[in-house]
Amino acid sequence: MKKIFTFALLATALAYSASASAQFAKPEDAIKYRKSALFVMQQNFGRVAAMASGKVPFDAKSAAESAAVAEFMSKLPWAAFGEGTDKGETRAKPEIWKERAKFQEYAEKTQAELTKLAVAAKAGNLDAIKTAVAATGGTCKTCHDAYRKE
Repeated sequence: MKKIFTFALLATALAYSASASAQFAKPEDAIKYRKSALFVMQQNFGRVAAMASGKVPFDAKSAAESAAVAEFMSKLPWAAFGEGTDKGETRAKPEIWKERAKFQEYAEKTQAELTKLAVAAKAGNLDAIKTAVAATGGTCKTCHDAYRKE
């Protein structure tokens, strides 16, 4: 059941990401899309982070599945930070649109760290997962500090 859900989620995300920037009829659609993608990414990363910190028992299979979903989702939200999506129900700071190159660099660093986490989780090495979780969390924090309203 879990594999079917993961596959369905990935297939749906892939279908929606193919033309992400072209699919948004309204800015609020883009905001909703990126918030959803970031939420799913965070939930799956959080599951692995909880295992790495010992808050929940380590389950290698679950860690690998969650890390893979988080890695995949990390590719999706960035196209939804287009023009006109800086207003509305969003915690995105205006600096995103003023500092596009730096914001894109942070997005790429997050994706790279989530890729490393997925590799570590697939190998099932808890120490490597802990290291990757710390690095990934650091990239998330750096971006949130610079570009997310609290």
